[in-house]
Amino acid sequence: MRVRSVVNLLSDILKEAVRESFPQLVECELEIVKAKDPSFGNYQCNSAMRLGKQAACSPREFAAAIVERAKNHDIFEKVEVAGPGFINMSLSPSWLSQRLKAVWEGKKIVSKVEKADRVILDFSSPNIAKEMHVGHLRSTIIGDCLARIFEKLGHNVLRLNHVGDWGTAFGMLIEHIKSQPGFSFEGLYAYTLADLMRLYKESKVRFDADPDFRKQAQLEVVALQGGDEEALSIWKVICEISERAYQLIYDLLDVKIEVRGESFYNEMLPKIVEELEKKGQIVVSDGAKCLFPDGFFNRDGNPLPYMMQKSDGGYTYDTTDMAGIVQRVREEKADRIIYVTDNGQATHFKMLFQAARDANFVGDVRLDHVPFGLVLGQDGKKFRTRSGETEKLIDLLLAATSHAEQLLQTRNPEWTEHERKTVAKILGIGAVKYADLSSHRVSDYCFSYDRMLRFEGNTAAFIMYSFVRCSSIQRRIGQEGPKDLSAFDLVHPAEVSLAIALCQFSDTLDEVVETLLPNRLTDYLYGLAETFNRFFRDCRVEQDPRQEQRLLLVAMTAKTLQEGLGLLGIKVPPRM
Repeated sequence: MRVRSVVNLLSDILKEAVRESFPQLVECELEIVKAKDPSFGNYQCNSAMRLGKQAACSPREFAAAIVERAKNHDIFEKVEVAGPGFINMSLSPSWLSQRLKAVWEGKKIVSKVEKADRVILDFSSPNIAKEMHVGHLRSTIIGDCLARIFEKLGHNVLRLNHVGDWGTAFGMLIEHIKSQPGFSFEGLYAYTLADLMRLYKESKVRFDADPDFRKQAQLEVVALQGGDEEALSIWKVICEISERAYQLIYDLLDVKIEVRGESFYNEMLPKIVEELEKKGQIVVSDGAKCLFPDGFFNRDGNPLPYMMQKSDGGYTYDTTDMAGIVQRVREEKADRIIYVTDNGQATHFKMLFQAARDANFVGDVRLDHVPFGLVLGQDGKKFRTRSGETEKLIDLLLAATSHAEQLLQTRNPEWTEHERKTVAKILGIGAVKYADLSSHRVSDYCFSYDRMLRFEGNTAAFIMYSFVRCSSIQRRIGQEGPKDLSAFDLVHPAEVSLAIALCQFSDTLDEVVETLLPNRLTDYLYGLAETFNRFFRDCRVEQDPRQEQRLLLVAMTAKTLQEGLGLLGIKVPPRM
């Protein structure tokens, strides 16, 4: 049985009060949020502002009727009307005690959902034969974080890496590789990803300047798409070299993802276009077969086309993405499809979703685009190296680990080299992830090693240090958690505050699943760590008459911080 989130419990209690007081609103929806101002209580319902009109009374009268019906429930210490019609609710310490006790004895601070969805998460998406750069950072770690949370809650998640591995660029590259002096198929395996990038740049120069080369490259595309054995063999090796290089980064980031390139959908493309034609969706514009979903216009005010097939018969990434969405609905049986890409692709995905709905391809499947902003340098401009080049992702991650090691050398000179390097990797990679995920994803943010490695403020180091402090208390006492909970209760205000924060973990995960904003989780962890540190300051744990009760709070804080960081893709260090 799932331990239900507090928000869901409160919602059920208030809905019952609404049904009893206002039978005409039996199907109403209530919005309940964690209160930002603790003086207002722990949770707040603001739905009376909306539902009062439907009940033919003022919002305050509506809220008062609900409070009168609900006030005697044992979950509440206090429930009252505030302002023009808000309902503020404070949780009862005795109810909190029983809640924490039940969670601890059940050994699970996060329970599975009652109904699991099939969730397809499309993220990371580098291009074959190109190195991953800082621009791929956000898609990779945001997508991984969301996948971890959906998986933790029991959903059936397919993580997909939709890589660019098809099209004109590969005709150029294959033709250029074949023209290299002494070319042999066996020699391809000696190439590195850096070699492929160099060759691609050279092929692009030739393609733009040499008409004969351009013609041969285009013929190579035709050969590749037609299944030519030599072209396909070279293409496969190019893909293997690229994927091995990417895997080094995914291993460093502890990201698991299944590669499914554009080529996967190649055979589906003409069938999708044919199906759309039969449905009467296709409009021919300047020889191209297009869709024109409502509400999209170019700068001149003309309808914006979603191109399914070019006038020369070729296909575009519009076609591939449409085939992808159909395949994920029909074959993968998706209930929800989520795409994690930069803000610049927002219009593309709005058009894709609208066009797919217009064609009745998706039914009631939920489609989400998760856009994100840029990573900026200290100058406020797009993050680059000192030479002006785009920063390679592998270099950025290794530099973060190096900065972390230097910091730990200063803080803990007595550590062994092995210990320092082990913790530096956890801290360095974790700091990069946390700094990114703690920023609201639609905003740009400035990248700073110094800021992200600070031990104070909303950083990975601060959260990790709070976990280490919990672990230290447990080691000194010599037990992970309490041995006797028969008399467990909450007395000190700092105990109550920490218990409330611990009970809000499930609420937070539900928020992330709904909003797809990982910073909701980082904000929660930061608040929990701050609340624990105030508890640590005000409440002695070791050799205190209330050691057993307080040890439970310490143990649950440690588990929640570790679980929360894990959902961000961040490990916890043994010490700091």
